[in-house]
Amino acid sequence: MKSPSKTSLRLQSPIEILEQNFTIRIHIDHTTKENGALKVLNNSHKKGIIRTEQYASNNETETICEVEKGGIMIMKPLLFHASNKTTNNERRRVIHIEFSNQNLPNNLEWSEKTKVNLN
Repeated sequence: MKSPSKTSLRLQSPIEILEQNFTIRIHIDHTTKENGALKVLNNSHKKGIIRTEQYASNNETETICEVEKGGIMIMKPLLFHASNKTTNNERRRVIHIEFSNQNLPNNLEWSEKTKVNLN
C-alpha cells in the first residue's frame, strides 16, 4: 500500500520577484537544434510575464541556444523559452537551477531554500 503523497501547490511569484531571479543551466549533454536545444525570444524578459496563449509573434528574433557538453547557460526565468522534440534521438540532459535573493510575500515560502552567506 502506498503512503499518501504530500499535496503541493505551485504558485507563480509576483513580477517584482521574478525580475530579480536568474537561472543557471548546466549542460550534461551537447544541445543542438536537432536534439531540442532551448529556443528563446531575444529580450522578451523585459516584457514581463508572457503566457503561451497570450504570445503573438511580431517578427521577434528567436535564438537557438546550442551549448556544448559541460557548458553553462545563464538566463532570466522571464525570458520566453521553449524546446522542440529531438529529431535525432540524442539526449539533452540539463541541470536547471533557479536562484533568488527575494523573500516571498504573505507568509509564502520557497519549496527549497538555502541561504548563502557571501561574506
